Amino acid sequence: MRKFVFFTFVYFLSISLPFQSLADKVTLKFHTMLPMPSNTIANFVKPWFNKIKNESNNEILAEFYPSMQLGGKPSQLVDQVREGVVDVIWTVAGYTPGRFPRLSVFELPFMPTNAEVTTQAVQEFVETIGAEDLKDYKILAVHVHSPGKIHTKNTLIKSLDDFQGLKLRGPTRSATNLLKKLGATPIGMPIPKVAPSLSKGVINGMVVPWEIMPSFKLHELTKFHTEVAGNRGIYTAPFLFLMNKKKYNSLNKKHKKIIDKNSGMPLAKLAGVLWDKFEKPARELAIKGGGKFHILSDAPLREMKRNADEIVQEWIRDANDKGLDGQKLYDKAKSLISKYEKMS
Repeated sequence: MRKFVFFTFVYFLSISLPFQSLADKVTLKFHTMLPMPSNTIANFVKPWFNKIKNESNNEILAEFYPSMQLGGKPSQLVDQVREGVVDVIWTVAGYTPGRFPRLSVFELPFMPTNAEVTTQAVQEFVETIGAEDLKDYKILAVHVHSPGKIHTKNTLIKSLDDFQGLKLRGPTRSATNLLKKLGATPIGMPIPKVAPSLSKGVINGMVVPWEIMPSFKLHELTKFHTEVAGNRGIYTAPFLFLMNKKKYNSLNKKHKKIIDKNSGMPLAKLAGVLWDKFEKPARELAIKGGGKFHILSDAPLREMKRNADEIVQEWIRDANDKGLDGQKLYDKAKSLISKYEKMS
């Protein structure tokens, strides 16, 4: 009888172990508009999931759905993860204008410096004064790219007169507003639409960082590239690496601890370092492709900054109209960038 009881216990223990193992596993569905070979997925998102997988002993797994494979538009990604249609997303905050009114301060022209510094400022911002914007999400990291440049098919922009008549893609509301003030016709669109729009003549160029160009072969479609002098760039765009809050809360304590350990400022800073690193090899492709370059400085740059100052004041008034303290948010963003600039 004792032997029967013993073997019965062992039997039930043995068949329960696989079920216990399955219960400990969790699979996170990741969705984004970018293709798998992009720097974002290949060098940031995928390594992050691999690290989570290893630290959880293969208990936290990932399913990747790049290029909007699960449907919808890039602007809908923030709703998909908030509503639990997917578990994790990476997207551009500016694709949903007005959704993140505090965070959009970092989209203002001549606000950003390099990605490492600006990203740390953004991450602290969303953890403090700007936290209300992302309260419905589990923040993995918020980061930015290195300041964007102007790339065109047929015109090397050397002065503000050269903007006249050009149809240029803008990534954010502030960027498109600046392009309009400079005399161009701004056309907002997500990055996957830029290459076909260039090919069909819908646009004459775009403002993007170097980093993203190889993923869509934009360096082959534009041959003229304009940058600006100084330590502040024309614009940047906050990127959102977010998790569904309910999904996060459903994790066991061990899995939450692993996610938390690999989120926040350390992950954001890593992203900033990576995005700065991505710039040089992408720019070199444009050089090898016979691209022509110009750096705006002196009078043309001063005139561009004068127009940018008008954009800043408009943003502050708009924020005030929404019940926010626009000047306070703007000053805080600038002070955070200065803080991390001194620490770098």
